[in-house]
Amino acid sequence: METPPATMELTITHRGNAYHINLLSDDTIAMLQSRLEELTSVPPSFQKLLYKGKKPSLKDDNTLAQAGLKDGMKVQMLGSTAEELGGMRAVEDEHSRRERIMRERAAKAHAKVRSTGASSSAASSRYQFHHIEPLPHLPDPPSALALLQRLAADPAIRHIMQKNQLAVGALTELAPHEQPELLGLNVNAGQTIKLRIRTDRYDGFRLYKDIRKVLCHELTHNVWGDHDDSFKEMNSRLNREVAEFERSVSEGTHHLAGLGDVYAPSSEIEAEARTYLSGEGLQVLGGSSSDSMLNETREERRIRLLDATMRRLQKEEEELEQMCGTTKSP
Repeated sequence: METPPATMELTITHRGNAYHINLLSDDTIAMLQSRLEELTSVPPSFQKLLYKGKKPSLKDDNTLAQAGLKDGMKVQMLGSTAEELGGMRAVEDEHSRRERIMRERAAKAHAKVRSTGASSSAASSRYQFHHIEPLPHLPDPPSALALLQRLAADPAIRHIMQKNQLAVGALTELAPHEQPELLGLNVNAGQTIKLRIRTDRYDGFRLYKDIRKVLCHELTHNVWGDHDDSFKEMNSRLNREVAEFERSVSEGTHHLAGLGDVYAPSSEIEAEARTYLSGEGLQVLGGSSSDSMLNETREERRIRLLDATMRRLQKEEEELEQMCGTTKSP
C-alpha cells in the first residue's frame, strides 16, 4: 500500500508579516510560489526564498521535499510586489525620457563634445556608483530609488567623481529611526555610501541640495577616514569643483565630455552666494555697491561669488561632521 504524502506547515515571513501555509510534501515549488503570490502580490519570478537546507537551485517542478523544505520550517522571502515593480518601471521610463530630452537639446544647440577615446570611456564607467538600492522596507521605494538615481546622475557629482577617480560600490539610504544621529555613512572607503534622504516623519524627502552636500562629504571619506586637515582640504575642493562646474555650465562654457549631453544651466550657486553676501552686509547687484564691485571684471565677480559660496559651505560642513558616522577599513 502506497504511503500518502506527509502534510507540511511552513511559516513564510515577508517584510515583517508571517504567513502560515499548509501543503503536502509532494506539492511543487510552483504551487508554493503561487500561494505566496496570492498572499503577498510578489510575482514568482521575483520571489527569493531563504532557509536552511536549500538546494543549489529551486526548479518549478521540484517537490517541497526535494527542495529541502520540512514540516514546521521557517522561510524568509524577499521580493518586490507587482505594484512596486510597476512603479520602478515608471521611474525608469521617466529617466529614459529625460535623457532623450537632454540629447535633443544637445543636438539643437549643435554642441561639440570632445571624443575621449576608449581609455577615457573605461575610466568613466569605473568612477561611478555601481549599484543603487533604496531600503525596500521603508515607504515608497520607487520615489527613493528615483532620488538616489538623480544623485548618481547629477552632472556635477559625476564630474568630481571622474576628476578625482572616486568609485562607489553601492549607494543606498539610512533609515532615520535606525540611526537618528547620522546624515551619512561611508563604509570601507567607498564600498557603500549611505545617505539620510527621508524626513524624520517619513512623510517626504529632505532637500536635494542638502543631501548632495552630505554626499560630497561622504565621497571625501573614500580617500580620508578622519576629519583632519587633509579631509577638510579635499572636501572643500570637491565642493568648490561642484560650484565651479555649475557656474561653467550656466555660462555655457562646459560640456560633460564623452556623454553627448549638454545640461541645463543652473543659477542656484550664484543666487546662494548673493544671499550670503547680503547677509554679511555687502550690497550685490544694485543698491549702494562700492566702486570696486561696479568696476570688477566678469572673472573677478565669478571668483567673489564662488568665494562667498565656499565660506557658507565651510560653515555647513562643520555641522555635517557632527552627523557623519563613517567607518574606516579595519
